[in-house]
Amino acid sequence: MKWLRRKPTIIAAVGLVVVLIAAVSLWNVSSARTFQFFGDLVARGETGDRLVALTFDDGPDPAGTQIVLDLLRAEQVPATFFLMGRDLDKHPDLGRQIAEAGHEIGNHTFHHPRMIGVLPGTVAKEIEDTDDRIRRTGYTGDIHFRPPHGKKLFALPHYLKQHHRTTVMWDVEPDSAGTPTAQEIARRTLAETRPGSIILLHPMYASRDQTRQALKPIITGLKERGYRFLTVSALLRHR
Repeated sequence: MKWLRRKPTIIAAVGLVVVLIAAVSLWNVSSARTFQFFGDLVARGETGDRLVALTFDDGPDPAGTQIVLDLLRAEQVPATFFLMGRDLDKHPDLGRQIAEAGHEIGNHTFHHPRMIGVLPGTVAKEIEDTDDRIRRTGYTGDIHFRPPHGKKLFALPHYLKQHHRTTVMWDVEPDSAGTPTAQEIARRTLAETRPGSIILLHPMYASRDQTRQALKPIITGLKERGYRFLTVSALLRHR
C-alpha cells in the first residue's frame, strides 16, 4: 500500500529523468559536427589528396580584415569567409574587398544567435537578410551556411534543406576555446589537419590578435607538408 501511495511521486521522478536525458541528448545533437536532422551537412572534404579549406568566421571588421587579406594575397591562398549581416552593414567596403579579392563568402547569420529553439520566421530573416548583404558586396558564387557556435536543431536545418543549402561545419578548431597563444593555435592546427580538413579560425576582431599572428605559420607549415588550399566549394567538389 505504501508503494501505491508513492507511485505518483515515482512516476513524476522517472518522467523528470527522461525529460532531462532527452534535453541533454538534443543539446548534444545540436552541437554535432557530423549530424543534423535535415539536409546536407559537411565537416570535411572526402579526399585523400592533401587539400584543405581555410575558413574564417565573423566580421568583416577593421581590426582584422585587411591584415588577413594582405597575407592571403601574399601567400596566394584562397579562403572562405563566413560573414555576419550586421558587420557587413557596418563595413560594406570590407565586404567588397573580400569579394573583389576572389575569396568565397558564406553566411554566418545576421546577429550571430544560437540557432536552436528559434522560430522558422527568425531563421529565414537571419539568413535572407545576410544573403542580401553578401550579394551587395558583388559576390556571385554559392552561399554556404555556417551556424553560429555550430548550433542547429530543427527549424534551421529544415529551412536549409528546403532551400538546397549546405551546412558547413569543421574538423579543426584551434582558437575557439580559452585564450590560446599564436604558437598554440599554429601547433594545434598543424597537428590536427589531415587531407580534406576544413579549418575554422576567428581572426577578425581586435581581441583575436593571436589568431592573426598564427595565420602565417599555419599557412607556411601546411605548405611545407604538401597541402594545397581551396575554398569550401572547391574542396567539396572532390567528394
